[in-house]
Amino acid sequence: MTDSTERRRERRARQAAARQTPMQPITYDLPLYNLLDTAGLDRLHAASLRILSEYGIDFYDDEVLAILRNHGVKLDGSTAFFSAEQIERFVALAPTSFVQLARNPANSVTIGGNQVIFAPVYGPPFVQDLAGGRREATLADFENFVKLAYLSPYIHHSGGTIVEPTDEPVPTRHLDMILSHIRYSDKPFMGSVTSGENAADSVAMAEIVFGAAAIRTNPALLSLINVSSPRRYDERMLAAILVYARARQAMIITPFILAGAMGPTSIAGTLAQQNAEALAGIALCQMIEPGTPVVYGSFLTNIDLQSGAPVFGSPESQIGLYVSAQLARRYGLPFRGGGMFSSSKLPDAQAGYESMMVMLPTMMARTNFVLHAAGWLENGLVAGYEKFVLDCEILGMLHTWARGLDLSDEGLALDAIAEVPPGGHFLGTAHTMRHFRDAFYRAELFDYNSAEQWELNGSPDSYTRAADKVRQLLAAYQPPELNPAIDAALRAFVVRRKAELLEMHRT
Repeated sequence: MTDSTERRRERRARQAAARQTPMQPITYDLPLYNLLDTAGLDRLHAASLRILSEYGIDFYDDEVLAILRNHGVKLDGSTAFFSAEQIERFVALAPTSFVQLARNPANSVTIGGNQVIFAPVYGPPFVQDLAGGRREATLADFENFVKLAYLSPYIHHSGGTIVEPTDEPVPTRHLDMILSHIRYSDKPFMGSVTSGENAADSVAMAEIVFGAAAIRTNPALLSLINVSSPRRYDERMLAAILVYARARQAMIITPFILAGAMGPTSIAGTLAQQNAEALAGIALCQMIEPGTPVVYGSFLTNIDLQSGAPVFGSPESQIGLYVSAQLARRYGLPFRGGGMFSSSKLPDAQAGYESMMVMLPTMMARTNFVLHAAGWLENGLVAGYEKFVLDCEILGMLHTWARGLDLSDEGLALDAIAEVPPGGHFLGTAHTMRHFRDAFYRAELFDYNSAEQWELNGSPDSYTRAADKVRQLLAAYQPPELNPAIDAALRAFVVRRKAELLEMHRT
């Protein structure tokens, strides 16, 4: 056995042991980056209030319109007009942070404050890998990505619709996805928002796992509510809001805006529109159930005005990200934004550059919840297996980077400096021996060998190394323990609801 083979085995053993250790969310200890001063933020806020009071937001649900009317909101048909006082009063009822429960209590997360939580890509109907290329996603793919997220110490949250399992019937696939999150991971997960009924199923399954009373104290579900920009909340999202708010489950209120198409071609105008849309939804949640946990969400980028295609990693979108985070902090709300976005079709240089163009501002803005933190390709149409594990390498680096500089006695290492004479080296000092395993982050999928050694190893690129890593992880996966009674109750619920939903669909 060669020394390099032995070192690789030791490294894999250490990594396997690390995976058994509860993951640690990032505590962001670096200074915040604020792009706007107070006057600029006030000007943007005032523009949003004008949109809310003069132009209005449409709500396509009669029950929601009745709730808005009962709370004094002016209505003209389906258009609601909010006063500044109404926005201020109801948005202030939302908590500044909250704990989301995980099946393993050690994996419960705090969303808000200076915590940064990473979750996988959300929503692609296709998957891509080196062996199979681009293809429609299946339930097996969904389960694989849940497993990969569970195995990564740098992914804190199991996410939601990581991919669309297109081999399952549309009316029932939400049940398979929720069950997969519960069975194959013990990290927090997201609920379904495809209908009010599906949201209710998500709540019912969470109650089976955690208990109905427990999830009213701390939410077990975090769900993505997308605004149909410009200035519309559709029936589907409003039905989900009603269910989740009444169950006191957390929601990410996120305008989905491509500047130049669903918002103005100016980033300031798009930000004012986004802010108005988000504040309206957040206020509605508090009217339904005061104190409902909400996250101020932003999914803002621009289109290429020549082709009409969305552009990810653009400088304009990152300006929008910085300011969106400032607005969330202005209202005392947790913030969701950013991700490993790319328009690339493969995990290539374009994917790497674009993803980092987004993730550095995401971190510098102290984003509390990062959806799409791993796996995103092709403008969100594709979840890439290799891209997922490569992104996780970067997330590991960001965990180290966000800690800032250690100025403790051990960090200053004066004992090591005293031990080494001028012209000597630090390789054998007591300080180095204490820290040689953990002093620096070492990316497993990046190559640090000489060119000669790299060639002897077969000249593998990062795509190839990542494909090997995916195979190793899935082959070694062991599911977390699940109480057999809870498992049986969940399976019985899923069987019953599938029969009911398929019968409803047939009729």
